[in-house]
Amino acid sequence: MTEPNACAVVWCGCLPYAQALGLQMRICDLKKRGYGRDILLLLEHSPVITLGRSADRKNLLVGEDCLRKRGIDLTETDRGGDITFHGPGQLVGYPILFLGPGERDVRRYMRNLEESLIRLLDRFGIRSTRSSGYTGVWTEYGKIAAMGVHISRWITRHGFALNVNTDLSFFDLIVPCGISNRGVTSMQKVLKREFDLRSVAQQYSEEFGGIFKRPMIKMDPNGLLSELYSVS
Repeated sequence: MTEPNACAVVWCGCLPYAQALGLQMRICDLKKRGYGRDILLLLEHSPVITLGRSADRKNLLVGEDCLRKRGIDLTETDRGGDITFHGPGQLVGYPILFLGPGERDVRRYMRNLEESLIRLLDRFGIRSTRSSGYTGVWTEYGKIAAMGVHISRWITRHGFALNVNTDLSFFDLIVPCGISNRGVTSMQKVLKREFDLRSVAQQYSEEFGGIFKRPMIKMDPNGLLSELYSVS
């Protein structure tokens, strides 16, 4: 029998940004109408640059024609934060949680997300930390994980992006997160080897469950969609 506060972790593979956002919105809508299951979506995106609620267009360093030629989408979104890049080799996590009475602190939620990533990186021998005045996770080589969330009626969406095997040259097209004086890095660049993204995702889900005190259960995408449509 599934524990009442269990969180389903779903590995979605590679999804276009719009499709992943639509899935998040559907789950959030159902949760606002009483659907009880918390869900952690883990995936990677096809190349896309996203502009958060506080984004400055000046931080996009190339024109949209250049983006189209490189096969990169550009979209505005309602997450917090400035501009960032998502693409293959990057682990993206979208926790869709109902924060209970003891969890209703946005700052604490953000710090917990950072901590889950710090603990994951520690598994691989990568020392990482927070940086005063910024969100996300940092190493001595640069920023390795970006974060931006949206919380409505204590239901979370959006989340984080961890550079695992990411082609970091894409970040040359933007001022990542609006921070011009600090670079970005990846697990691959730090440790000089490639990682199996799905394996990294599995290990992340274990750290996430520990930090957020939720038993994690695996669910495949078809099972999730079947459940969502059965309760709609």
